[in-house]
Amino acid sequence: MAKTSKKQIDKDEKRIMAELERNSNESLDVMAKRLKFSRQKIWRFVKSLDKSRAIWGYTAVIDNERRSLIGYTLMLKRSMKPMDEKTLDSFTSLQSQDTIGVTIESLYFVHGECDWILSFTAPDIKMAKRFYETLLATFPEVFERVILLETLVAVRDHHIVNPNAKKLKEFL
Repeated sequence: MAKTSKKQIDKDEKRIMAELERNSNESLDVMAKRLKFSRQKIWRFVKSLDKSRAIWGYTAVIDNERRSLIGYTLMLKRSMKPMDEKTLDSFTSLQSQDTIGVTIESLYFVHGECDWILSFTAPDIKMAKRFYETLLATFPEVFERVILLETLVAVRDHHIVNPNAKKLKEFL
């Protein structure tokens, strides 16, 4: 039997990762059938991806409205003052603030108009602003501009089209 080329292995791995992104809860049998791979091949790739930390975790995409939560995004522009290692470690390891109902969903370091994008959920704008103010008080002089955005409708989240996206029509 001929060995599979590195190029083909990479291609198969990418196809499996794309399937996992679409629905990580799907059975290996269904995924194998869709990709025309054996169940064992899928299982080996998934175990390898877990071990190498190419997969960071698994999550369900939940309707925030059903949880009585609103999505928010903070766009942060760094000041010219260098961020020391302790401040950077503290900022990048921010924890959700259960006392005010804020859950941090993602944090990205980006290139462009802003340097950081932080997305989180909170029960209302009052709690979102309290989190925003706490963040600025915790990291004084680190950010020169901060923009708080409220999510009105999540049309697509984690590669999944929101089944309630028709609510967008209410805003347009």
